[in-house]
Amino acid sequence: MKRLLVLASTLWLVVLPQAALASTAEGAEEEFNPEHDFEVGEWIPIQLGPLDLSVNKAVAYLVLGTVCTIALGLVLMRARIGPKNEVGRRQAVGELIYDIAQTQVAEQGLPHKAIGRWFPYVASLMLFIWVINMLGFIPLPLSNETFELFGIELPTLAVYAATSSISVTLALALMTFVFTHVEGIRHNGTVKYFKSWIPDVPKGLYPLIVPLEILGQFMRLISLSVRLYANMLAGHMLILTFIGLIFVIGNLAIAAVAIPAAAAFYLFEVVIVVSIQAFIFAALSAIYIGSAIEPDH
Repeated sequence: MKRLLVLASTLWLVVLPQAALASTAEGAEEEFNPEHDFEVGEWIPIQLGPLDLSVNKAVAYLVLGTVCTIALGLVLMRARIGPKNEVGRRQAVGELIYDIAQTQVAEQGLPHKAIGRWFPYVASLMLFIWVINMLGFIPLPLSNETFELFGIELPTLAVYAATSSISVTLALALMTFVFTHVEGIRHNGTVKYFKSWIPDVPKGLYPLIVPLEILGQFMRLISLSVRLYANMLAGHMLILTFIGLIFVIGNLAIAAVAIPAAAAFYLFEVVIVVSIQAFIFAALSAIYIGSAIEPDH
């Protein structure tokens, strides 16, 4: 019960600065729109020709996620056995993550000869996406908005996941897409690999089957990116909408229903969705790369 109260207080803290902003500006009411929390803005403009490499909120979360992933890997994977050959909690957690990445992700999707080369990639991918997803449910002062407290301008606490941006998930999926076909060509040769896309059907069906098979390869790219993006975006939108009802309706009594509902969905996302989406993305990446290396299987 105490944990739920702490969680509810945290969720309330996330939207409290927004509520303070809404009550200012000469008493004008700001219309609540959860989409505003997903605006990345532009913090440091960087333009290289047609490429927009500006630093924004999504980039800040990606950098933070990268640092946290490296730190987590160093802390968990480089732990030493105790003086009496006892395995500490930190090492046990590290070994558990390693075991899941090896037995449930790499060995299930990659052929044995490719595990040594591609296990580091799929394991890092799983851990990185998990960290990024978890950061998305921690209130952090990485926001485009500010609020005034005791005369000091402070950034608004907010929950935001970099994986709720289609650009981020598409970039991650594009890496797997490129690696898949590069490995397929490297192991089988260009002609044999692309011929493996065509199933054993009568030649008269080729005009119908070949375009579908080519489209199916590109649909992998879309399914990888959209699955992760849609799940993270929908989760955050629901949590923000539940809490936003308090201010939209303008009655604090609705908080008795909205905050417990938001807290329950928050727990569901943190405990289940975050880990499942990281696992699925890494597992599918391993399967796609493995199927390209050994298309006959």
